[in-house]
Amino acid sequence: MNKTLVRIFSVILFLAFALGGLCACSDKSLLDPSDPVTLTVWHVYGEQADAPMNLLIKEFNETVGREKGIRVQVTNVTSTSKIQAQLLDAQAGKPGAPELPDLFSCHTQNAQAFGIENLLDWSQWFAEKELDNYVPEFIESGVIEEKLVVFPVSKSTYALFVNGSQFARFSADTGVTYESLSDWDSFFAAAEKYYEWSGGSAFCALDYLIRHMELDILSRYGKLEYTENGWYDENDPAIKESFSMFAEALAKGHIVVSDLYANTQVMTGEVLSGIGSSAAVGYYNDTVTYPDNTSEAMELKVLPLPRTGGENEYMPQTGVGLCAFKTTDQKAEAAYEFVRWFTEGERNLDFVVSTGYMPVTNGAFEAIEDYDFDDAGYESLYTAIKTMYDEYVPVVRPDFAGFYDKTNALYAGLRKMQPSLAERAENGESIAALTEELWEFFCSID
Repeated sequence: MNKTLVRIFSVILFLAFALGGLCACSDKSLLDPSDPVTLTVWHVYGEQADAPMNLLIKEFNETVGREKGIRVQVTNVTSTSKIQAQLLDAQAGKPGAPELPDLFSCHTQNAQAFGIENLLDWSQWFAEKELDNYVPEFIESGVIEEKLVVFPVSKSTYALFVNGSQFARFSADTGVTYESLSDWDSFFAAAEKYYEWSGGSAFCALDYLIRHMELDILSRYGKLEYTENGWYDENDPAIKESFSMFAEALAKGHIVVSDLYANTQVMTGEVLSGIGSSAAVGYYNDTVTYPDNTSEAMELKVLPLPRTGGENEYMPQTGVGLCAFKTTDQKAEAAYEFVRWFTEGERNLDFVVSTGYMPVTNGAFEAIEDYDFDDAGYESLYTAIKTMYDEYVPVVRPDFAGFYDKTNALYAGLRKMQPSLAERAENGESIAALTEELWEFFCSID
């Protein structure tokens, strides 16, 4: 099934339960400009007063909000790691907890904790034609129990970040180009050349190695199944085949699992490149400082994820959306008006460009090509994002209890093992044996 068919199928699935939805615009409005309704919101988009989210809320209040009788008030700015616990405390009425907001940032996998019956079904307010403007996979990712309870306002993905200044020298000496990094086979060949050219430095640090294994399997086999405890079946040959592709490069010292986030190792010249969240673009400095204390301009170049070469290529979609607690129809209408305004075309693009996130409407993606970027690194990122939007299928991985504890244990173990691997290979141990050792450690995680 090609990408177009995948997207059409996603839309059909979603519309199957949305057909009966109501559209606020077809009903008599419950809003009154002479008696504005207030919506409180908790979000995770930066604590500073001039954060893009806050500035857009201010703009809404002064324009459409004033015209329609809606005032949006930010009552808590927090983080994705804290907001769920804070909301649950407020919902339970714990002493000292603030009042529940009307709107809040939320991951889809966390929404059930608040009771789906307590959350607004956005498909009862957005018309079918309106929803057609959004990336269908992003809409589908917010559906629980056939209700659209998490509305996409931004998404993040992964990308390949490269120190452009160092790469230019490497390219001039070896003939490796950015195009050489477009698929995994060529990527690993380039990594080997860099290891030799640099005298033994790793080419790339990966933040989420296991996710690339998943995407590789999806591309080559079309599906990925998990065990009952939410991990990987070590008896599935596809698992070993894909993991071993990355493990072999680890064993050779050509790639590493990042210390935490790859941008730090790129900025210190420890590696030439890093694969991590698109949102990491804001953490890359304009300069890179090498271990010998010399420095130069970073000239950041960002590329799409390497391709596997299967029938479809896949890209991760991550990030929070907006949920609304059910209260009154008037507040529901107000929430609809705000979210619709917030996610409109270039306005949504303006918001996400400052953060490294992806926009959520098809029109905003199309506008990337003509967007006036202030920074070449950001322009490079959004060119890569647009390529993936056009040619890759966005996917969300299932959420299983304890999954991240297992991946953290896996990465911690690989970090501990990787410093000695290249040295052992240089001393005569076979790459095949070292790769098998990494596989056996993978199998020990359960």
